[in-house]
Amino acid sequence: MTEPTPTSGIHHVTCIAGDPQQNMNFWTETLGLRLVKRSINQDDPSTYHFFFADAEGTPGTSMTFFPWEDLTQGKVGSGQVSQIAFRVPARSLDYWEDRFDQRGVDYDDRVERFDETVLPFRDPDGLPVELIAVNVPEDDPTVPWTEFVPEEAAIRGFHSVTLWLADPDPTQDLLQTMGFRKVGTEQARGDTPGDKRTRFAATGSVGKYVDVLPTIESGRQGHGTVHHVAFQTPTDADQEAMRKAIRSAGLRPTAQIDRHWFRSVYFREFGGVLFELATSGPGYTSDEPLDDLGSRLVLPEKFEDRRDEIKAQLADVSIPLSKEINTGD
Repeated sequence: MTEPTPTSGIHHVTCIAGDPQQNMNFWTETLGLRLVKRSINQDDPSTYHFFFADAEGTPGTSMTFFPWEDLTQGKVGSGQVSQIAFRVPARSLDYWEDRFDQRGVDYDDRVERFDETVLPFRDPDGLPVELIAVNVPEDDPTVPWTEFVPEEAAIRGFHSVTLWLADPDPTQDLLQTMGFRKVGTEQARGDTPGDKRTRFAATGSVGKYVDVLPTIESGRQGHGTVHHVAFQTPTDADQEAMRKAIRSAGLRPTAQIDRHWFRSVYFREFGGVLFELATSGPGYTSDEPLDDLGSRLVLPEKFEDRRDEIKAQLADVSIPLSKEINTGD
């Protein structure tokens, strides 16, 4: 079988939140990401789906949420993504600690990991998040959104995700099938239950790392946990080749599903984490101009004839606005 084109890294991460307004305010006004799409969960249209990203919704920058208010608090454990890390410019962590102090964000002392400085914190739902200081290259593909945070400190897409797994070996083999390569192992620094952390790197520059840690701690899905992590497969052909490779590895990927802004394939890896393969396009500007991203409730075409019904089921949410955005639905 022909080797599939390696994934370039993380495309997006989707998480579970509680109160939608609290979620909206924190990820825009506090962390400074741009709301690039306000839509619905296509499998549960009575629930919002928020997409927060850089200024242009570049692949590798999208943090998305399902605000399921009726769920209980989750707990991170084996078979879950335990941490989501974002890149920020070198020497910006002082700014972020000051900002977190001013806004009452729950954060921990910095730690060193693979020769990088990490600032761990939690969002209002208890989701474990990290900022990692990096030297952002001049040709970096991300475009910082500077409405709430200055460019010299703005988040520049994903750095990595960390997986907690009871048996890491099968997943580590799978990551290599997907095009990741092992780049290092180090002792855990007391911030995790496992005794060692193993890092894998993809071919891209944004969202290129996956860390794997062994743990037998049990968890449960709910507020403050990750629903799934998506990896980028640029084209339909790349995605289908990767899907076949994953099936040959003994897993059961779905057929391709059209998610309107990208096309997706889903599967649970050997440890139980829900993975997605997502195409690079068509992208968030396929149904809204760049300047208007996030300004209205966008429904995929198959839901448009139910717009009034769907809007009646959604909570009223005010959108932190910049001067470029209007509020019309």
